[in-house]
Amino acid sequence: MKSSLSLKRRCILRAVTVSAIAFSAFAALAQSNWPTKPVRIVVPFAPGGTTDILARAIAPELTRAFGQQFLVDNRGGAGGNLGADIVAKSVGDGYTLLMGTVGTHGINRALYDKLPFDPIKDFVPITLVAGVPNVMVMPAEKARSLGIQSVADFIRYAKANPGKLNMASSGNGTSIHLSGELFKSMSGIYMVHFPYRGSGPALLDLVGGTMDVMFDNLPSSIPHIKSGKLKALAVTSLQRSAVLPDVPTVEEAGRLKGFDATSWFGLLAPAGTPPDIVNRIQQEVARALNTPAMKEKLGSQGAIPSGNTPAEFTQLIDAEHRKWAQVVKASGARVD
Repeated sequence: MKSSLSLKRRCILRAVTVSAIAFSAFAALAQSNWPTKPVRIVVPFAPGGTTDILARAIAPELTRAFGQQFLVDNRGGAGGNLGADIVAKSVGDGYTLLMGTVGTHGINRALYDKLPFDPIKDFVPITLVAGVPNVMVMPAEKARSLGIQSVADFIRYAKANPGKLNMASSGNGTSIHLSGELFKSMSGIYMVHFPYRGSGPALLDLVGGTMDVMFDNLPSSIPHIKSGKLKALAVTSLQRSAVLPDVPTVEEAGRLKGFDATSWFGLLAPAGTPPDIVNRIQQEVARALNTPAMKEKLGSQGAIPSGNTPAEFTQLIDAEHRKWAQVVKASGARVD
């Protein structure tokens, strides 16, 4: 009887071991064959903003590299948290990616009391796609009518008319929102904040004159600046932008020493995504970003391509969280 039970145990253990080996072999084969179906890139904002622009620039390159469609899926809302949550709760099989931002992975942990996901534990960083400065823009006609042609003019008007200027943003907790909050805090002015579901819809109202000012990501505002519909008062980086060399920094124009509020955008995958898939995506994104055509395309919009390694992107996310946590605390901005 005892010998029979022992034999049964050995058979069961052998079967489990064979199954485990078979599963491991199958998983390895699945990784090597990836992708065998379309891959979704979730953009956690509405179409038309910089997050969307960069995702749509990268998607065709990945489609060509891997022979499967990389499709952009816009899921805007809650400062990028709705789209990020979808990816956080997806299977880590390489078929769902996120175009994350400084908002979703650098700011929101400090800004929101509760998040439905953990920006660190629930994601695997793949690569930084690009960094961009923000730009302080007003409807050109409104700026002329109010006599605002510089940041100094803007601050003077805002102090003389507290609460009369409306500030648009791509959503609570985005770098566009926090750039404005930092400006309000450092300049001592008050503006009414109107969060949208993305930069695209906010820009429509800004260009139409419904909103008064926005600290938009440079790539999405460039066309409107060049067409004359928007007046660029300043860029939010410490250095001027090569695509707007005549536009001063906020620090220069507003005498706000140390003002720096730049944005970044990068690909992430759900936790558990195999390192082989992560590395393959990173390598193809880096290759695409290093081509003269892509450098020209993104550079002309004020974006600075990257393509760094997963480890380097992880370090950036950690550093950015620490930086923006201090900004959030200093500004007093909170979102329930």
